[in-house]
Amino acid sequence: MRDFDQMGIVVDWVDACRKGDLATLLDLYADDAQVECSCNGTQRYRGRRELETYWGPRLSTFSSAGFGLEEINPVPHGIDLEYSIAGALRIHASFRFSSEGKIYRTLCAPARQTPHDGCAC
Repeated sequence: MRDFDQMGIVVDWVDACRKGDLATLLDLYADDAQVECSCNGTQRYRGRRELETYWGPRLSTFSSAGFGLEEINPVPHGIDLEYSIAGALRIHASFRFSSEGKIYRTLCAPARQTPHDGCAC
């Protein structure tokens, strides 16, 4: 395995999401990468075309609603990330990498949700 900065790749992923930059986001993934999303039932997307279909509408939501980095941690086989959308909805994502330094798998699911401080609802 070649030496590359997994944490840096995920930080670049976060930056692309914040900017709504689909081309940059897709370039971080390997050509045969897979996203498995369990946020609204389990769905799988593989390859650049399917990832573009998955990420395109989400990025516009992220950039308009707000995308926040909550936690980022190295784990034995990659990086785990928790992010928020609109300051409330929290998502957990796990990233795995190819030997070429590209994301080859992302698994995402809702994270444990925390109520807003002082929320009256």
